[in-house]
Amino acid sequence: QVQLVESGGGLVQAGGSLRLSCAASETIFSGDAMGWYRQAPGKQRELVAVIRSGVINYADSVKGRFTISRENAKKMVYLQMNSLQPEDTAVYYCNVDLSRPYGRRTYWGQGTQVTVSS
Repeated sequence: QVQLVESGGGLVQAGGSLRLSCAASETIFSGDAMGWYRQAPGKQRELVAVIRSGVINYADSVKGRFTISRENAKKMVYLQMNSLQPEDTAVYYCNVDLSRPYGRRTYWGQGTQVTVSS
């Protein structure tokens, strides 16, 4: 069982910055994928950024503005968001995908709201 708790969301003006944090309740290994997804009202959930074994993938819409990082020893993953735009407004979810001897498991956080005003 893995619980994920996000924090750091809030209301900012366009051009501002936020740093999201996600804390995991269990040990996360480098080979386990950790990422951020977001879902705006009326839209499907989309991948924002993911990191696994040191390899990072970003959605095209956030490249150059967002940075994902993680500290496995602290069981934390972060998302630094700069130059925020109104289009970034969404609930942001932390996600982990685990590979264990018993099989693969996926877990989601409860989400944190990010609102960017014009």
